[in-house]
Amino acid sequence: MDPRLQRRVQRYGWDKAASHYERFWSQQLAPAQQKLLEMAALGAGESVLETACGTGLVSFPAAEAVGSGGSLVGTDISEKMVEACRAEAARRGLKHVRFERLDAEQLGLPGAGFDAALCALGLMYVPDPVAAMKEMLRVLRPGGRAVSAVWGARARCGWAEIFPIVDRRVESEVCPMFFQLGSGENQAAVFTRAGFADVHTERLNVTLYYDSGDDAIGAAFAGGPVALAYSRFDEKTRAEAHAEYLASIAPYRQGDAYHIPGEFVVTLGLRR
Repeated sequence: MDPRLQRRVQRYGWDKAASHYERFWSQQLAPAQQKLLEMAALGAGESVLETACGTGLVSFPAAEAVGSGGSLVGTDISEKMVEACRAEAARRGLKHVRFERLDAEQLGLPGAGFDAALCALGLMYVPDPVAAMKEMLRVLRPGGRAVSAVWGARARCGWAEIFPIVDRRVESEVCPMFFQLGSGENQAAVFTRAGFADVHTERLNVTLYYDSGDDAIGAAFAGGPVALAYSRFDEKTRAEAHAEYLASIAPYRQGDAYHIPGEFVVTLGLRR
C-alpha cells in the first residue's frame, strides 16, 4: 500500500473511531499501557513524548508521573484524537501538557529534547516503523529511553478475523502488516535497526472482556482500526459482517459475554 494512502487511511479512520475508542478499549488495552508505563519508569520533572497518543489513555498517567515540573507532548495523526486530548487536558487544568497532530515518521520537533518517548498500540499502523523509531531516537536526550507496545502474534489474538471479514466487503487495507511487529522478535529488531541499545522485550497474554455481543461488535468495527471501512457499509452489509464476526469469536463466548484471548508485546530501548 502506498505510504501516503496508508497515512490517510489511518488519519481519517481514527477520526471515525475517536468518539467510540475509550468506551470499547480503555479496559482492554490497560494491561499493555500499564506495562509500558512500568517499563518507562517515568520520574518527576522529566520530559515525555508520546506518539500515536489516541485519546490520552497513556498521556494523562504519564503527565501525572512527571508532575507539573515535567512536561508531556502528545502527538497523533488523527485531529479528532488530538482534539479529545486537548479538551481533557483543559478539563483537568493541566498546563504542562500539549497535543499536536503530527506524523510519527516526521515529527518536526527539536532533537535531544525528551527523557522518554512512548508509543502505546500505534507503531504497527505506521507505514515505516523504523523511520518512526529513528524519530524517537532523534528527539531523545543521551540516556533517554523509548517504549513501544504493539499487538502480539495473530494466532494469539482471538479477534483477528475482523480484518479479512472487512476486506471481503471493502478493500480497506487498514494495515497489511498489522501483526508483523508482534511476531517473534520483530519489534525488537525495529528498535535495533533504528539505533537503540539494550533492547528488551516482554510479552503479555491477556483476556479481552466484553459484556455482550454488541460490545464486542462495537469494539471491533466502530472503535478500532477498521472504522473508516466500516463507515461505508450499508445496513445489510453491517448485519452480515456482524454475524460473521460473532461466529469467529463464538469459541470465547461465556453466557452473554465474550472472553477473547489477546497478546501484547512491549519493547524498551535506550539512546546511548
